[in-house]
Amino acid sequence: MEWTFSQEDLPATAESFWQHYKGQHIFTLEGPMGAGKTTFIKALCAARGVEDATASPTFSIINEYAFRENGQQYSIYHLDLYRLKDEEEAIAAGVEDTIYRDHAISFVEWPDIINDLLPPDTIRLQLSVLPDKKRLLRAG
Repeated sequence: MEWTFSQEDLPATAESFWQHYKGQHIFTLEGPMGAGKTTFIKALCAARGVEDATASPTFSIINEYAFRENGQQYSIYHLDLYRLKDEEEAIAAGVEDTIYRDHAISFVEWPDIINDLLPPDTIRLQLSVLPDKKRLLRAG
């Protein structure tokens, strides 16, 4: 699956994404610095009804956002592993606790150091910058 979108298209792209990945819980998101990974995750949170302010977890490593659906409370975890050195440091930061939590969705930026921790049904996403300032999101 793939989407090409501009900044203005983000809300509709996020809605389409959730329709396509209904029921999925763990996503990795890779792309170069400045590609818009955090911006895309913000749009995904907004589409799920997250009311909390969303921000990059570059320094906190993990941000948690809450939303309600069908009377049930859920969490979206946004993990940014860029500053971590290895899997052991990721475990100490609580990565396993978030990606295996019930009633939660996890988005993991810079996931390479935890590849062995991710379940086989993880959706791997790649975000690229196109010459016209649009973005290309591919699942693979």
